[in-house]
Amino acid sequence: MGDAIAHRGPDGHGVWIDDRRELALTHRRLAIIDLSEAGHQPMISDCARYVLVYNGEIYNHLELRSELEAAGSAPDWRGHSDTETMLAAISKWGVEGALARFNGMFGFALWDRKARVLTLARDRMGEKPVYYGFSGQTFFFGSELKSFRPHPDWSPRIDRNSVARFLRHNYVPGPDSIFEGIRKLPSAHYITIHVGGGQVGEPIPYWDLDAAARQPPMQGSPDAIADDLEVLLLDSVKLRMASDVPLGAFLSGGYDSTIVAALMQAQSDRRVRTFTIGFDEKAYNEAEHAKAVARHLGTDHTEMYVSPRDALDVIPELPRIWDEPFADSSQIPTLLLSRLTRQHVTVSLSGDGGDELFCGYNRYLAGHAMWRRLGRLPAPVRRALAGAMVRTPRSLYNLAESVLPRGLRAQNLADRAPKLAQVMSIANDRDYYRRLVSHWDEPTKMVIGCDPEDDWQVSGWDELPTILDRMMVTDMKTYLPDDILAKVDRASMAVSLEGRIPLLDHRVVEFALRTPLELKYRNGQGKWLLRKILYRYVPRQLMDRPKMGFGVPIDEWLRGPLRDWAEALLDESRLRNEGFFEPREIRLKWEQHLSGQRRWHYYIWDVLMFQAWYEHHRELDGAAN
Repeated sequence: MGDAIAHRGPDGHGVWIDDRRELALTHRRLAIIDLSEAGHQPMISDCARYVLVYNGEIYNHLELRSELEAAGSAPDWRGHSDTETMLAAISKWGVEGALARFNGMFGFALWDRKARVLTLARDRMGEKPVYYGFSGQTFFFGSELKSFRPHPDWSPRIDRNSVARFLRHNYVPGPDSIFEGIRKLPSAHYITIHVGGGQVGEPIPYWDLDAAARQPPMQGSPDAIADDLEVLLLDSVKLRMASDVPLGAFLSGGYDSTIVAALMQAQSDRRVRTFTIGFDEKAYNEAEHAKAVARHLGTDHTEMYVSPRDALDVIPELPRIWDEPFADSSQIPTLLLSRLTRQHVTVSLSGDGGDELFCGYNRYLAGHAMWRRLGRLPAPVRRALAGAMVRTPRSLYNLAESVLPRGLRAQNLADRAPKLAQVMSIANDRDYYRRLVSHWDEPTKMVIGCDPEDDWQVSGWDELPTILDRMMVTDMKTYLPDDILAKVDRASMAVSLEGRIPLLDHRVVEFALRTPLELKYRNGQGKWLLRKILYRYVPRQLMDRPKMGFGVPIDEWLRGPLRDWAEALLDESRLRNEGFFEPREIRLKWEQHLSGQRRWHYYIWDVLMFQAWYEHHRELDGAAN
């Protein structure tokens, strides 16, 4: 089981079995801090009560050591690993007391030999994964689902409700997984399992994102607030630069990755290693921007241009790496960038989280503006307009795109109009945003045998003052851990690269939640406060350009080099025989996409990623269905 995730830790492995043979722990080590045997896991506490396996880093572990030493509670340290610090902290303050003090990313399993209780815990923002649940008579837990497969009790059944949710979101939203009975531990939660009774407790929160979001906005001038955030970001970046192995940073040339690289270089006595990948397709290429930023910062920059063939060769590997259906196509460049980076360093910092914390996504700005306009129209008028938009021929939309003034044009208007028509009749802003971020709008009609409950049970929505606040906090709890962080974790760990994310330091998150909205969104732009800080390090003219996504031209590839591969997976008889999807609507969208009548690539890619995943895992798990 440990060997199945050897990519997460190629530098060492260990197994520990309880003397009553009720529990076994196995660990794969990626050595980052304390490369000696003193950092080996599973690790037993100095008091011999606790046994720990964990994935991640505790960035403030030296500070915790000092606190333990000042209290006279420090053991006779065997080494300088954060694992040893965690065990000492748990021995001193208990699980909850230690979790409250940890600043880091982690998924861990702690066995209490005295109480015979297993505790599983996950970091505050969900950077590291934890899966758990019963299959047969065995309780499984681990970082990736593939680690369960070698066990003789592993007999997975696909959760059809999760398939429907996947079509809506392009990922399987937590706390469920693609398999019945196996769950994802929510961010900022822990659970306890009393082995004798076989009972699994409900997840318990140790940090409350909603409570942090409800705090009153901080007071002060924009300059003073920017100064405070800059100090906090500098410290967050510095903590994440601690390493006994080479480290660097992803650099796309966008605001978030640039501010991380800039703050790294400002605190380093040597040139920071930065990495980017480029594409020949101009609409998807940020490499030139990244190179200009790297030149200004003085980093040691490495770039690699990848061909369509390089990207296409990755696609067969995706089901193996992600373990669950996952259809965010930016997984492809993320994996390629991770491979490039791992050739030079073992740790890489990234700028993920900036959009969710500081109002950076285009959908926030456009969605907010659209909802304000829609709210002024009576519901019957909105419904009538929606009906007219659906009936409007595509040719008229194409004509409008060509004759409208440049400032009023919208790309792919004919493809966006049906989505707009759907949201126009929505009664409240919660359902409006749900529809805005949905792929397949009615996935229950597409998946045979599913009956999912509302898959958007978002707590705290109505307690936040504006739709922008609501959108950002909702994404922090859903899209960020289940899509963005799952993408970064699986892509980086697939090549044994540790990714660290300074903007998701919980102190930065709490600061962002208390930052007045007008310092995030100002003059029609998001991330105003981050920009203000970044301009202290990088000239404005080097940064101010339209936001680009980290994507690949899936729509064109499906009509070209991926067409035969896709056709085989979308064969109508195959879809019918496998029995997951209603074939008619899928085939219609596929044919319309091929003809150029509509751009359905996002919808088609969701189905293709499930089909490719199912093909791969059916071969390995046998009768999984």
